Amino acid sequence: MTYSEAIDFLFNALPVWERAGAGAYKPGLERITAFMSTLGNPTTGASLPTCAIDKIPTIHVAGTNGKGSVCHMLAAVLQSAGLRTGLFTSPHLVDFRERIRVDGAMIPREAVVEFTLRWREEMVASGLTFFEMTTAMGLWWFARAGCDVAVIETGLGGRLDSTNIITPVVSVITNIGLEHTQYLGPTIAAIAAEKAGIIKPGVPVVIGESDPDSAPVFRVGAAAHGSEIVFADRQPATPPTKLDLAGDYQQKNLATVLATIEILRRTFSISDDALKNGLAHAAALTGLQGRWQTVRRQPLVVLDTAHNAHGLAEVMRQIARTPCEQLYMVLGFAADKDLEAILPLLPPDARYILTAANTPRAMPPEDLAKRFSRFRHETVSNVPEALARALTLANPCDMVFVGGSNFVVGEALAALDC
Repeated sequence: MTYSEAIDFLFNALPVWERAGAGAYKPGLERITAFMSTLGNPTTGASLPTCAIDKIPTIHVAGTNGKGSVCHMLAAVLQSAGLRTGLFTSPHLVDFRERIRVDGAMIPREAVVEFTLRWREEMVASGLTFFEMTTAMGLWWFARAGCDVAVIETGLGGRLDSTNIITPVVSVITNIGLEHTQYLGPTIAAIAAEKAGIIKPGVPVVIGESDPDSAPVFRVGAAAHGSEIVFADRQPATPPTKLDLAGDYQQKNLATVLATIEILRRTFSISDDALKNGLAHAAALTGLQGRWQTVRRQPLVVLDTAHNAHGLAEVMRQIARTPCEQLYMVLGFAADKDLEAILPLLPPDARYILTAANTPRAMPPEDLAKRFSRFRHETVSNVPEALARALTLANPCDMVFVGGSNFVVGEALAALDC
């Protein structure tokens, strides 16, 4: 089996959220628990020591926005402290292997093939989803690679997310916004209750942003489990810290990271130098892309994966502060996005190039155009051509922003060969 054949199998034999949406959503921990039990049992041919997966200390990160950035920053600091660090995030932007990293290096192609060959029949028979499979592969690889610690990002929600089989040394919930309400609940409090499901007995929990609707939910959840709770945005202000992540919104994520590091210092030796170095080189150390990522200067071309009203509000504020003569917005959205909440956030004087990523979940550009009737817009059928159109129109003093969807950003990065 080649790597391409392994990827084809994984994407076609298992339900993939990024393609099927609701059709790939199977909440619950039964399948992943059973599969991991088989995976960790050497009598079945597993190529790792018994219980090795359970022996790796973990940090578990949930939230509506910012959890990927927080995971990458935490991993960078832990790497800088000399710890062999696993990092599990989703989705990927260009390469599947981005989801599973050790000290910033993506899981080798050979390991993906090995895992797929050994466990493909069991994965299908057990009804694993694509995300459950990636969770299992990530934990398997971290054990095989001899990780000292692993940072694990949830997929959707928390309570019933497949990553919730771990018992971490600290749980982190970045913030709560209204997204995936059909699965997680219609209110901030309901969504917070799902995210609070990652709180474990006696395990400290860091909340990135306190909110009057979600904070009581987290306090009740922490109290029920006898867990210490820390609200990062209520901690004393810290001196300015250099980041290589340029988005203004990263300052909120930074507060979450700093509060989490203070708890991690109870378990790991993390010097101030390691903290500073990790934060100053977080993207470089961990391969993070798509967060206010500048790929050109003349014209200024920025990509960002914010894709809901909660995240796009932050990005639009930074765009408003960015000088340019004309703003071009290359946008595409998943069909289930709440555009009624997003459209009022968008700058009225921008020129919009509406497109669709190569995924069944994408909203067709023609449908987007009907929603964008109040704006100056045009449609282009695919992301590479939409980006090329924007770059043709833009002058050196203009700005081109690409976003609305992880898929759009991923395809733009591929087109730019970034």
